Amino acid sequence: MEIAVSTLITLIALFHLYIMWFEMFAWETRGPKIFRNFPKELFPKTKSLAANQGL
Repeated sequence: MEIAVSTLITLIALFHLYIMWFEMFAWETRGPKIFRNFPKELFPKTKSLAANQGL
């Protein structure tokens, strides 16, 4: 049971690290590819907001 809990905690931590990386460093490059419904000129304007959320 401890192995399952440790594995789940590790997966959740990795997921949170991916979200942090995406919002802090890849917002302008990967963001438009993931959020296709949003206008592309939105991403440079909201870069600091996304970095705050990632942090």
